[in-house]
Amino acid sequence: MNKPKYIITKLIRLIELFAGIGSQAKALKNKGVNFEHYRAIDFDKYAIKSYNAIHNTNFVPLDITKITGKDLGIVETDKYDYIMTYSFPCKDLSKAGKGAGMRKGSGTRSGLLWEVERLLKECNELPQILLMENVPQVIGKKNIQDFHKWKLFLEKLGYSNYIELLNAKDYEIPQNRNRCFMVSILGDYYYEFPHKRKLKLRLKDFLEDEVDEKYYLSDKMIAHLMDMTNRNGYVRGEK
Repeated sequence: MNKPKYIITKLIRLIELFAGIGSQAKALKNKGVNFEHYRAIDFDKYAIKSYNAIHNTNFVPLDITKITGKDLGIVETDKYDYIMTYSFPCKDLSKAGKGAGMRKGSGTRSGLLWEVERLLKECNELPQILLMENVPQVIGKKNIQDFHKWKLFLEKLGYSNYIELLNAKDYEIPQNRNRCFMVSILGDYYYEFPHKRKLKLRLKDFLEDEVDEKYYLSDKMIAHLMDMTNRNGYVRGEK
């Protein structure tokens, strides 16, 4: 069965949960997409301050556990295309974390994913497009059952889900950064992830020839950071 592609024809209203400094908004800008910064939800006041400085907005810090579906302001979906991103914390999923996972009710930071479930349940109208980005471990052995529960929830709401592991080095960025993406489209639609592109740039192409000394760490600061690292139980050369 051939499914149609979803084509955005209306003004985009962007809702960023776990917004950080707005990397998804920046990506849309870099692509020349016309959109409205509609909601940016993040409890970190410094992240939101940076977001506002970068994007010329005036959002305030908000705790996702304290807002409701109504606060997302999803209305008149016949006039607007809503894109909602939810790059929830990866701390309890990544190799650098302790593997506490994202199980519903676990109380972990990665478990904040289920606040997104609550918000969607509370919405009278749903965003047409959802975008998740996280570390590959989100679909790893330890977390795959929870991920399947999340995916099934979206399917019951009427979303078609498309999942892929994408590495930055395959898209003209000289960085080995592998991430899991899931695009969810409301309705029975087809989606295809971008095709890989040949890497033409190297890291040195992004570096400046001369860097002001104010950007260098002093010997005192380096010594302090090394001391803190050793106190935290990691010594260079150990595994």
